[in-house]
Amino acid sequence: MSAPLATIDHAALRHNLGVVRRLAPRSRVLAIVKADAYGHGIVSTARTLADADGYGVARLSEALALRGCGIRHRIVLLEGVTDAEQLRAAAEHNLDLVVHSFEQVTLLERGQRACEVWLKVDTGMNRLGFRSEELGAALERIARCSTVRSLRLMTHLAAAEEADRTSSVRQIETFQRLTAGLAFERSIANSAGLIRYPETRLDWVRPGLMLYGISPMGEDSARDLGLRPVMTLTAPLIAVRYVKAGETVGYGGIWRAEQDSRIGIAAIGYGDGYPRGMRSGAPVLVDGQPARIVGRVSMDTIAVDVTHVHGARVGSQVTLWGRGLPVERVAPFADTIAYELVCRVNERVTVARVDG
Repeated sequence: MSAPLATIDHAALRHNLGVVRRLAPRSRVLAIVKADAYGHGIVSTARTLADADGYGVARLSEALALRGCGIRHRIVLLEGVTDAEQLRAAAEHNLDLVVHSFEQVTLLERGQRACEVWLKVDTGMNRLGFRSEELGAALERIARCSTVRSLRLMTHLAAAEEADRTSSVRQIETFQRLTAGLAFERSIANSAGLIRYPETRLDWVRPGLMLYGISPMGEDSARDLGLRPVMTLTAPLIAVRYVKAGETVGYGGIWRAEQDSRIGIAAIGYGDGYPRGMRSGAPVLVDGQPARIVGRVSMDTIAVDVTHVHGARVGSQVTLWGRGLPVERVAPFADTIAYELVCRVNERVTVARVDG
């Protein structure tokens, strides 16, 4: 096969959910499957994670895709709804709503059918949610709202993966202060919070990235956490060329060989979702051996220096990330994060689903 391949390991998904359970044994798990399960396939991922207590999605279309495939788990719309039509659809399909604005409260007040609500508190992210001074008024209106069947409280950490703990500790303390004495289930922890801040493992945890075997803290720490990569992205070498010292490779000639070199051409490029901005030196594996890309990423191909890779030939498999090469190590070479790399893999890439 000359096309790139994304191998999705469903046994690894279940394993990683087990890691979440061990870290937060007294919490229920809302598995985050938005953005096509971070590029891993929303429906197949949700089915594999059937032992989760619910799923989190960003938008109504994602929730309806799950319901349309017969998935009956709790599904939480993390952005909530924006108009009466969406509210009717959410209620009809028994979806939980995150409510983060007074405009959404007004929609609920005017609604006809009951639903379950997660009220979002802005403790410092400054993106979505009710500020501290607004929370009392929001709770009062929700309490009078006949269409709210039950209520939970949540917040989102802005920098839980950062070494500096100051802002996360401040957010956690703010949420605890604001919700103290309130008889509602609560949720703080995303993946980084769940890993680094045990005090965030409340009634519900909301793991996303770690379910896919990726650490939000970067480099090789996923292995240290016992996580297993779910997506392994590979592509074959379709040519091996000899380049003389001083010659350049690829568009713009941005890489020049310092010695006589062997250059493998792999069948993957920005047309498949591998970033054009990936710099020379980005790590790959060629038949399991370490190598580096050189030159500019093209639409359909990349160049790999295989001078020191024993046995590299046409048909050799290049691993862009996944088993043996954490995506966290690759992302900095494109000045991005692991989330973006796995999310951007597109429909030109063949998907193979395996179980172990």
